[in-house]
Amino acid sequence: MKPITHETFMQSCIDLAQTRLGKVKSNPMVGAVVIFNGEIIGQGCHEYFGGPHAEVNAINHVTDKSLLPYSTLYVNLEPCAHFGKTPPCVELIVEHKIPRVVIGQLDPNPKVLGKGVQYLESHGIEVLTGISESACRNLNRRFNTFHEKKRPYVVLKWAESADGFIDPIRQDQVAYSVAISSTYSRTMVHQWRSEEMGILVGINTVLKDNPQLDVRWHVGDSPIRLIVDPHLKSIHHPELNIWNGRVRTIIFHHQSLYHSIMEGAELVTCSENNFLQEIMDFLYNNAILSIMVEGGAITHQHLIDQNLFDEIRRFISPNSLEAGVKAPQIKHCQQLMNSIIEGGDQLMTYQPLI
Repeated sequence: MKPITHETFMQSCIDLAQTRLGKVKSNPMVGAVVIFNGEIIGQGCHEYFGGPHAEVNAINHVTDKSLLPYSTLYVNLEPCAHFGKTPPCVELIVEHKIPRVVIGQLDPNPKVLGKGVQYLESHGIEVLTGISESACRNLNRRFNTFHEKKRPYVVLKWAESADGFIDPIRQDQVAYSVAISSTYSRTMVHQWRSEEMGILVGINTVLKDNPQLDVRWHVGDSPIRLIVDPHLKSIHHPELNIWNGRVRTIIFHHQSLYHSIMEGAELVTCSENNFLQEIMDFLYNNAILSIMVEGGAITHQHLIDQNLFDEIRRFISPNSLEAGVKAPQIKHCQQLMNSIIEGGDQLMTYQPLI
């Protein structure tokens, strides 16, 4: 039998937190367990944005509160010490006289960083940090990137043919979508969309495919639609799905005469010389924690060249196109996974070397 260790209980926290991927928006995913005599007597996670934190739910789950002064609380992220949408969790821990708290990683949010630990220790609580820290950081890589790099976590996703093309040569350049990946792969992408706060595409993808950019094939919230349209070509095409008002839509451009809100979308002006970075700055300032970029080749390549990404998910179809738009060139990355998935596509994932 595998021995019960700090890492065992921290994994329980991680497993609880992971179930809320895509549900807590700009908040981190957090799970907590209360341990008495080596057994879990209470557990909980932060279930939805604005709701009670994991520590609150775990403590509330304990049936016999008289055991709390003899218990240990495990949590994958440092308990908060400030008033946000809910009161500070550290005060609840102190109130229930929990003598020991084990933490996976410190909270990178400057409002919290180290302050939760300091508060607990100042009230005589034993605190142990850094347990399964790598796994805890990976769980909240979106949240960590947002606070540490001051930009959203960026996932690049595309599908390419076996001979390296992401789109065929088209006779009709407007509103003619071509599926390269399998139905299974495209369904998986809808799940991925539900896990991120925004989905970003370039204007060529919008004009060629007229995408809905929502979650139709999976249960979950549709992400904010983010359109890179420097010259505002989209306003000449009122038939496009991005104007349907069903999902919040933001169009980034550098035509300074146009700004604020048009029917169906918000217009945001960025400078021509620093376009992508200003988009990232806007997303950071508006608490958009993560985005998935779904095209096209030019948008992907610009983000790769400027090192404005954190992960690449690349589908390779077993079918060839023989000609078309070349897939983006991957640079300075390490491959994490390479597998054949249902439907016959190869799924390869990468992360930057730096």
